[in-house]
Amino acid sequence: MDEPTAAPTRSALAEKLGVDIDAGLFSLALTHRSYAYEHGQIPHNERLEFLGDSILGQAVTVRLFTQHPELDEGALAKRRASVVSTVALAVVARRIDLGAHILLGRGENLTGGRDKDSILADTLEAIIGATYLSAGPDAATALVLRLIEPLLDDPDRYGAAMDPKTSLQELAAHTGAAAPLYTVVSTGPDHDRRFTATVTVGAVSAQGTGTSKKHAEAAAALSAWRTLSGRA
Repeated sequence: MDEPTAAPTRSALAEKLGVDIDAGLFSLALTHRSYAYEHGQIPHNERLEFLGDSILGQAVTVRLFTQHPELDEGALAKRRASVVSTVALAVVARRIDLGAHILLGRGENLTGGRDKDSILADTLEAIIGATYLSAGPDAATALVLRLIEPLLDDPDRYGAAMDPKTSLQELAAHTGAAAPLYTVVSTGPDHDRRFTATVTVGAVSAQGTGTSKKHAEAAAALSAWRTLSGRA
């Protein structure tokens, strides 16, 4: 059973965030719906997540617009999408060890929910929403910018994570390498099949696994993209 986070630990998270959040809102922001359902349908963080998503998008949009006058609308939209993607936000969440503080139901806890990209990203957005309600719009915007600043230095990394196969194909064309070639094998019984994909791009070869052919190929493509781009 997943009990509420101890106060000293939560204080450490607040220190990493660098903002004072109302205790009740802080607890709500960390409460996943799976925990809420197992504890009498108490409130969970999805409304705060909805609010935080809007604040995140606005803050990133304004920062990109003001700092990159050379980019057109399409390029700005692509860069924003990569920075606010689930993959990118999960990276930020892991940096502050957010997963250790999330209140999860037993099932999610046992199946690795503390390290799931979607849960980490959603909780981070809920934290942003709680900051807005506790400390106001300026504090919430400042928090967003502190958190995502490192992502702005290398947005292509997170764009690749959103669509690895397309990103790998574009990078291969840009570097003059042959088009990616995929092979996939599967193992295990029908009800628990695992797929392993191998992709070759010039001299680079990488593997990825998943519960479907699509997921395995995407994982292999992302691994190859990181190697080919020098971001391994």
